Amino acid sequence: MEGRPENIPNPQSLTESQVLENLTNILTSEKVPLQNLSPYIPHLSSSPNLIVSLLSSKALSHRPTTLLSFFKWAQTHLPPSISQSPLPLLSLLPPLLSHHKFSDAKSLLTSFIAADKTNVLHRHILHPPAGVEHTRTLRALLDTSIGAYVGSGRPHHAAQIFSKMKRLRLKPNLLTSNTLLNALVRYPSSHSVYLSKAIFSDVIKLGAQVNTNTFNILIYGCCLENKLGEAIGLIGKMAEFGCSPDNVTYNTILDVLCKKGKLNEARDLLLDMKNNGLFPNRNTYNILISGYCKLGWLKEAAQVIELMTQNNVFPDVWTYNMLIGGLCKVGRIDEALRLRDEMENLKLFPDVVTYNTLINGCFECNNSPKAFGLIEEMEQKGVKLEAATYNILVKWYANEGSMDDAGKIIRAMEESGFSPNSVTYNTLISVHCKVGKLGEAIRMMNEMGRKGLKMNSVTLNTILHALCGEKKLDEAYKLLNTASKRGYFVDEVSYGTLIMGYFKDEKPDKALKLWDEMKEKEIIPGIITYNSMIGGLCQSEKTDQAIDKLNELLESGLVPDETTYNTIIHGYCREGQVEKAFQFHNKMIDNSFKPDVFTCNILLHGLCREGMLEKALKLFNTWISKGKALDAVTYNTIITSLCKNGRFEEAFDLLAEMEEKKLGPDCYTYNAIIGGLANAGRIKEAEEFASKIVEMGKLQDQTLPLKKGQQMRASETPEESDPNSITFSEKINELCTQGKYKDAMQTFQESTQKGITLHKSTYIKLMEGLIKRRKSISKTTVL
Repeated sequence: MEGRPENIPNPQSLTESQVLENLTNILTSEKVPLQNLSPYIPHLSSSPNLIVSLLSSKALSHRPTTLLSFFKWAQTHLPPSISQSPLPLLSLLPPLLSHHKFSDAKSLLTSFIAADKTNVLHRHILHPPAGVEHTRTLRALLDTSIGAYVGSGRPHHAAQIFSKMKRLRLKPNLLTSNTLLNALVRYPSSHSVYLSKAIFSDVIKLGAQVNTNTFNILIYGCCLENKLGEAIGLIGKMAEFGCSPDNVTYNTILDVLCKKGKLNEARDLLLDMKNNGLFPNRNTYNILISGYCKLGWLKEAAQVIELMTQNNVFPDVWTYNMLIGGLCKVGRIDEALRLRDEMENLKLFPDVVTYNTLINGCFECNNSPKAFGLIEEMEQKGVKLEAATYNILVKWYANEGSMDDAGKIIRAMEESGFSPNSVTYNTLISVHCKVGKLGEAIRMMNEMGRKGLKMNSVTLNTILHALCGEKKLDEAYKLLNTASKRGYFVDEVSYGTLIMGYFKDEKPDKALKLWDEMKEKEIIPGIITYNSMIGGLCQSEKTDQAIDKLNELLESGLVPDETTYNTIIHGYCREGQVEKAFQFHNKMIDNSFKPDVFTCNILLHGLCREGMLEKALKLFNTWISKGKALDAVTYNTIITSLCKNGRFEEAFDLLAEMEEKKLGPDCYTYNAIIGGLANAGRIKEAEEFASKIVEMGKLQDQTLPLKKGQQMRASETPEESDPNSITFSEKINELCTQGKYKDAMQTFQESTQKGITLHKSTYIKLMEGLIKRRKSISKTTVL
């Protein structure tokens, strides 16, 4: 008959110290029969401190395996409230870590973190109970905790633990540093990249070890922020720490250069790579091919494949998929299909990515029969359709307006074992938003939540953008406030979208209030969000408040870009405060700001608008003398002002200079000259000039083809869609159609005096009308 072990009294009559002693004896016995612990469950359940005392017992500190077994036994036999306290776990970790059981320690931490919704463990790690702070395993505990929080997708919690290590002057090990830096760099927030740089600096100050991988992570972060100069600079710093760049280092920067089309810089980097004794690998070549394909430079991409083969680096499926993607992008589907056949001849079998690329390409080129034929071919060749394939079909049907068919594809997707994912729903939501079916878009968003799909910010931000576009700002604000409860990750883009909605609706106070709300929730804005805020304030003629935001940006450690500075300069000019604009411009140059052509155009426009033509000409000539880039807008701004001041000779000189530099002229240049002549009462000269430029074919009504028969004017500007622009353009067109060219010219003069920009086609119609009028007058004179 089973009972209590011999010499062990009834547990119910024991004091807590006696229970502790008995439990210690059980656990220190040669064979640990855990069933002997069952009589003590009432004591352990009513006294959590008893578990902590047992786990931190010196007598058991050399038996980590026994303690781990006891801890797991307690998790399954004691009330859940015991397991929810971090104290037993924190008591168990020191003996585990002191015996190098790092994997067990990290696994326990990760499990606890997953269930720790209130971050109680995190608080205990940062502020441990008395006595724990000075244990010899503290460094190992913090190191392991950082790894566990990173592994749980909480890099910012891990960063706070690193800050504690820094305060205690404890060096993190190399793996910990790299793990944390990598997690922060890849976290979707520009603030995280900034934080990773600060942590790297602290790692160096602590004298901790770094390696090539450390630098590669930072270089990747710089590339994410498009700070290529900083990324390349890090290569130069590697030698100071005994590190050398490897293929990953160069490939990371090369990838960004190719994606941005900076192929000359990419070639220079490849040369530097070779000078450092490194040779391109398959990934290097694939990056180059991808870059060329994205630019549509398919001939060059094919040449890279030839170069690969010459260097005994053979293309893989990924290589061909990139080239096929490039061909599909430019509509060369037949060539893409031939390339697919070439793959098979080389024993490189097309995968699901190959087929998805071709199928999507066929749909984009309106060749749906071929797309469906490829789907049948996939199935025949044993290439299984995946979620991405179904999503391509859903997108095509949805864009075609066949929502019923899109629904059928989703059902077929489910029957094939694939649940509609975030991409599926985001595709449908985006289509509903585009066609103005916001109610349906929101219904689908709610359905995502009910189905337990991963909520991402893309879904939320798509609907917020649509609501703001329709000026349903109250609904957008309500959605933003309830987003977290729906399971969505609210980011800076979510807030930035609604903030810009308020500015566009001329509600700057609400925008500022929402900004403060975002900061209170510790959602850290990046440079793009700051630029949006600064732009909104400047448009609302609150440039001084925009300066406050600039200072806030600088204090947060972010670095302003050209957009930031140009926006503020434009804000001052918009308010007529040109002197302030120049003062700010000069101050920022002292802070390493490099003005670009947009800066010049903003300042020139500001000076001309305020009647400061001489100062504008001085700036224009200074810009030219320094060899800086100019564009058509620069010349048009000066020519317009010269014409308004009756200085036509100088205007014509600049017109010739524009032509010589191949910067134009365009319809806005001609408008300035014709309008200026007309306003000066020199109607005959205006007509002669108009006739000349039309007869010489210098002004053609070019259009840009769009999908589904739409067209967009090549030179169309936001001003052309202004109601006044539309009214005057239609009136002039009507008068020209009726042959009332004199009246049309008077209306044109009126529009010029009011500073209204007409549609390009109106200028052409008016000029053609003036020519007809002149020819008619000439014929009458001859007769």
